[in-house]
Amino acid sequence: MFNTVLIANRGEIARRIAATCQRMGIRTVMVYSSADTHALHVKAGDDAIWIGEAEPQKSYLNAEAIIAAAKRTGAQAIHPGYGFLAENAEFAKACADNGITFIGPSAASITAMGNKSAAKQLMEKAKVPLVPGYHGDNQDPAFLHQQADAMGYPVLIKASAGGGGKGMRIVETSSQFLEALSSCQREAKSSFSNDHVLIERYLQKPRHIEIQVFADTQGNAVHLFERDCSVQRRHQKVIEEAPAPGMTESQRQAMGSAAVAAAQAVNYVGAGTVEFICEGDDFFFMEMNTRLQVEHPVTEQITGFDLVEWQLRVAAGQALPAKQHELRINGHAFEARIYAENPDNQFLPSIGTIDQLIFPAHDSFTLCPVRVDSGIGQGDSISPFYDPMIAKLIVHGVDREDALRKMQIALDQSYISGLHTNLRFLHRLASDEAFMAGDVDTGFIERRYEQLFPAATPISTLDLAVALAAQLYQLGLASNQSVTTTTDPWDQRDYWRGNALLARPFVFTHDEQTYTVYLRHENHCWQLQHNEEIVSFDWSVSAQPAGNLSVRVTLNDQLLHAIIYGASPHFEIRYPHTQRHISYLDPLAIDPLQEDQNAGGLTAPMPGKVLSIAVKTGDTVEAGQLVVVLEAMKMEHSITAPHAGTVTEIFFATGEQVTEGAALLAIEIDNN
Repeated sequence: MFNTVLIANRGEIARRIAATCQRMGIRTVMVYSSADTHALHVKAGDDAIWIGEAEPQKSYLNAEAIIAAAKRTGAQAIHPGYGFLAENAEFAKACADNGITFIGPSAASITAMGNKSAAKQLMEKAKVPLVPGYHGDNQDPAFLHQQADAMGYPVLIKASAGGGGKGMRIVETSSQFLEALSSCQREAKSSFSNDHVLIERYLQKPRHIEIQVFADTQGNAVHLFERDCSVQRRHQKVIEEAPAPGMTESQRQAMGSAAVAAAQAVNYVGAGTVEFICEGDDFFFMEMNTRLQVEHPVTEQITGFDLVEWQLRVAAGQALPAKQHELRINGHAFEARIYAENPDNQFLPSIGTIDQLIFPAHDSFTLCPVRVDSGIGQGDSISPFYDPMIAKLIVHGVDREDALRKMQIALDQSYISGLHTNLRFLHRLASDEAFMAGDVDTGFIERRYEQLFPAATPISTLDLAVALAAQLYQLGLASNQSVTTTTDPWDQRDYWRGNALLARPFVFTHDEQTYTVYLRHENHCWQLQHNEEIVSFDWSVSAQPAGNLSVRVTLNDQLLHAIIYGASPHFEIRYPHTQRHISYLDPLAIDPLQEDQNAGGLTAPMPGKVLSIAVKTGDTVEAGQLVVVLEAMKMEHSITAPHAGTVTEIFFATGEQVTEGAALLAIEIDNN
């Protein structure tokens, strides 16, 4: 076994690998960029070494710097984690050339599976089922267009060297093909330095099922069952579970055998994931990821094995810890990916500082009922340079119903402030009746859009009472009994008035609607007035160890117990089956003269780099016309004109970085 392992990655996966190494008595070396100087993963290792500036090309993708760091610190092996150099054949070869063990498959296996087109040709020879499509080398746009037309729409364009949903486009009609192809190739070139694509028939209601495989140097190969990764946005997974709902034992055996055959076809060694697209009883090979996957914890939870430990033992030349007949499924597991993104704005990434980070009682990087794997802490920043994932919330139960209930509770007890996240969306998703029934496919979010993104509804007087109680707590009134016992009447806090009753207004907003309530005090009793209704109002607020507030309010004979996260002016109210985000409007903080400086223009919906500008000053544009392409987190985002008009000014040039909300260009509105 190794004495020292260098972990060539960052965030939660670097911490995850370090936890296993520490348990096995292996010394670890962390690498970090300038953006990660104070990151949690840097503190998790026995040693840490700086390898470059924030941009991935200058740090985590800098193979030369990483190998130099391994030599300098005496590391015998390098674990690449997932992403960055994990599937880079040249890096695997460079490790071998320098006498360093690459904890992963050989360069030859990575090459064989890394090119999706070549891999599918290889799978065809191994009799692994394939989706009909074109996987050849001819990349002439006209030829590819012809192939797509012959195949019939919709079709899927996919980067051959891709992964993580990057370099992928669904094309509905022939007229959209060439523009989608160009965008897909640009994104693939940026992310993988390879713009080669393949084209496949796009299945209408498919499920995304993947099989975890493992092989050693002694000829043993097994699968550790399946994961269902069907629930996706932008072709990236949101919630994964194992085992797949509705999977029969015969289907499991057929897919498991096909996955092992796929691995053996390239003499695979180590951990890998064979991904299938399924429709009905049919399944088709999509690709093989020659690395550990983000969602590997759900497999660990149902098998009871530490897959990183398996990787280390196999890389050291040991046999697999278990044979196929010894592997069993125990219970059910879910993993929810918590991202810094805005689901209400097409899931675009969000950057900023995490002001508050609360998770339920949990362990990390271990087999347990509730597990949170994260490389981000309170006060840390999400930068535009790396993937915006904050944490993975993993739960395990005796069956799917039990695991799902634990997931719902854990999400309800999690809170993040300071930037946009998908936490509330995940809670709605985990509570959706179709999801709870296991009726999932890769178009699930679009199909259930109305349920997952419900229309705004007015809030109740009880909700406003909870928000008012929280605001009063901020003002020092923890309950309606919050009065001093001093005999000096001027020290009393009972809001006595000499000439009139207390009637103080408090203004709140929810879903862009404004609500005003009045706090009244009459005859030593507190009252709340909303519109024309006046009710008695009792409240008590207490701080909880996790940093949230427990609130009880009574309006006449109505009692509500709620939990509040956040602090004035932004409160998140939670009670069974309800989550409300309510903000307090301080009248002294409002500028009545404030105007929208960007009216008639176009602003950046997220931070990123200007990849291309499709218009010039003086051009006339139609509503919905492509004007700018931004790149954020290695994903392309097309920005279209919000209305017809004339471009009067462009504020950024191609290649420049923009912040969220920055004015990109000015469009004079066409009033004709």
